[in-house]
Amino acid sequence: MQGSKFLKVTGILMIIFGALALVLAIIAIAGISLLAAMGASSGLLTVSCILALVGAVAELVAGIIGVKNWNKLEKAGTCITWGIIVIVLCVISNILTVVGGGDFSVLNLATGLVIPVLYLIGALQNKKALG
Repeated sequence: MQGSKFLKVTGILMIIFGALALVLAIIAIAGISLLAAMGASSGLLTVSCILALVGAVAELVAGIIGVKNWNKLEKAGTCITWGIIVIVLCVISNILTVVGGGDFSVLNLATGLVIPVLYLIGALQNKKALG
């Protein structure tokens, strides 16, 4: 059950990084509120921070589901779904960065996708082992 252990390890990593991202997203939203109070335009920043918050929650939930169900092959489909959700949110976040005037960074995209893709691979291995 190689996929099971793989899913458990990546799930733990997603819990850690999801929790950290959640704290940072909350701090960013507080910072935007301060900027808005000072009269700065904050439309795209607000959307980006809300997306970061949603992504952090999705990563945290995916990690918890992965750790909870790492040895339950019948739950592989649920883990696959959550893995895909986290990957899509990561890609959307990078698109928003470019739309907001930031530079596109392959390295940034790749590092953001490493753990969710490995999580997805573990879930797919579990599904394959299920038959």
